[in-house]
Amino acid sequence: MEQEHEQIHRKIGKSLQAIRKARALSLDQVAELTGVSKAMLGQIERGDSNPTISILWKIVNGLRISFTSLIEEDAPKVTHFRFADIEPFEEEDGQYRAFPLIPFDQKKQFEIYTVEMDPGITHASEPHNEGVEEYILMMKGELEVTFHQETYTLTVGDAIHFSADQPHTYRNTADEKTMYHTIIVYPS
Repeated sequence: MEQEHEQIHRKIGKSLQAIRKARALSLDQVAELTGVSKAMLGQIERGDSNPTISILWKIVNGLRISFTSLIEEDAPKVTHFRFADIEPFEEEDGQYRAFPLIPFDQKKQFEIYTVEMDPGITHASEPHNEGVEEYILMMKGELEVTFHQETYTLTVGDAIHFSADQPHTYRNTADEKTMYHTIIVYPS
């Protein structure tokens, strides 16, 4: 049991330090925000102190973070997404295939799809929510993207970015399968 306690307060220390550094805050600034002394914050970050719950509440309230964000497991440093293992969303009788390559994550606010379109296929997309942006990076073939009565032609290596909160249409104008990545960014 003692070892488990030691691990949790070390984890709290590492998390606190990571949050502080991510926000470019000094120990003095965190002390000012939280009402916890600089010395105590330093001890917590080093894992030398096992803070009380009331001190932890002062820290999370002052930094406006959730209590559990101090004890969450670290995300793995590497996540391998294998294209071959992904089931696509299919439309246009299976001739438009969107593979959710990197799923949405609340912390990152984006998702990435690999899209395949058979020759001659057109796919109309409903408007996304306000503030949603889309980036398309062409890998293979040719694609026409239309919105606001404007049409843009993309070929291999091209990219386009637009506000996706309006109707938009994709059309494969090549006589081969077209492939591209779509990055969808959500407002925070």
